[in-house]
Amino acid sequence: MGAGSSRGVSRGPAGRRIGWPRTLAATRGDTLRREHLRFIAETPRGGVLHCFVLDCSGSMLSGRRLALAKGLLIALFDRAGAARAEVALVCFGGTSADVRFGPAVPRWWNERWLETVGAGGGSPLDTGVRRATQLLERSARRRPAQQRWLWILSDGRTRDEPARPLAADEVVFVDFEHGALRLGRCEALANAWGARWITPEELIG
Repeated sequence: MGAGSSRGVSRGPAGRRIGWPRTLAATRGDTLRREHLRFIAETPRGGVLHCFVLDCSGSMLSGRRLALAKGLLIALFDRAGAARAEVALVCFGGTSADVRFGPAVPRWWNERWLETVGAGGGSPLDTGVRRATQLLERSARRRPAQQRWLWILSDGRTRDEPARPLAADEVVFVDFEHGALRLGRCEALANAWGARWITPEELIG
């Protein structure tokens, strides 16, 4: 389907459909480049799972990072519920990681899912990712055609360097590190994984 079709879309990389009206608007009269491309969101036929991994370590209390992360999670759960996508929530901190919700479609938001999530102790990112990997692998066996997203919400204050979960089709790091003294570990790990790296402000906007 070409640019002149009634729907104004054609195929981009990996079969993704390009939305030409938005793409052409993004060029602002300039020569079309890759960064101008705007794609149409399509729901995979096998459904979608968003697995959120929340850092509940002591450093996330600084600057109310954990409070911001919790608020962001509520918004993301709402979006997933509206799209009828499955959601899972893994929280890690101290020396452990626990599955607090799912995988399931969030029909409503229950404050108790985050009520007992308190920050403290170390930041066992490796343990959190390993727990999420187990969950994603089970989902992959249960629903092979499902698209699986892994979201890691953290300030990156850890020395762990876990391996990228193979069962995750897309990975997004939401980096809560702020201040003048930045370690940049979330960004570095995102680059190593070939994952997306964004700030909470970019996600909210």
